[in-house]
Amino acid sequence: MHISEGVLSPAVLGAGAALAVAGLAMGLRKLDYDRLMTVAILAATFFVGSLIHVPIGPSSAHLILNGLVGILLGWAAFPAIFVALLLQAVLFQYGGFTVIGVNTFNMAFPAVICWYLFRPLLTRSPALRAAAGFACGALAVAGAGFLTAVSLGLSSEGFASAAKIIFMAHIPVMIAEGVITALTLSFIARVRPEMLEFSR
Repeated sequence: MHISEGVLSPAVLGAGAALAVAGLAMGLRKLDYDRLMTVAILAATFFVGSLIHVPIGPSSAHLILNGLVGILLGWAAFPAIFVALLLQAVLFQYGGFTVIGVNTFNMAFPAVICWYLFRPLLTRSPALRAAAGFACGALAVAGAGFLTAVSLGLSSEGFASAAKIIFMAHIPVMIAEGVITALTLSFIARVRPEMLEFSR
C-alpha cells in the first residue's frame, strides 16, 4: 500500500509530512524505553511482513500488520512504522523519501485509533480478546487503505478509480490480518500476558 514518488501533489506531501512529524513526536514522547526491544521487534515484523507478496488477479497484496503493531504499541507505532518504511525505501525502493511522511501517517494513524478502541478489551475474556484482535487487524488495514485512497484522490481526480481498486484489492488482506492479529494476541496472552496491559 506504499504510494510511490512523483504521484502526490506538494500540498498532500506537505500535510502528510506535518502529520507524520506530529505523530512521531507524540510516539517518542509516550515511548516507554523499557519496551524499546518490543518496539524494535514489531518494527521488524512490519518490515518483513510487507515483503511477502500474494498474487491477487493481475496485482498483488502483502501483509501490513499495522493493526498488530498499533494494538501493542499505541502511539509508539509511529516511530516503529516510520523506521520500517525508511529501511524499505533505502533497501528496496518501496515508496520513497518524499512520500514517507504520507505513507507513515496512512499506516500508523489507523493503528493508533484501533489501539484506543480495542486495547482495553485485551485483558477480558479470550473470546472478546480474539474479536478485538480481528477487528483491530482488519480495521487498521481498512483505515490505511482509506487514507491512501484519500491521499491519491486529493492529489488528482484521475487517481480516483485507482484508489478504489487499491482499496478493494486489500479486502482479502483485511480478513487475513484480522485472523493473524487475533491468533497472535491469543499466543501473547499465554506466554507474555503483561504485554496486553492497557495504559494511556
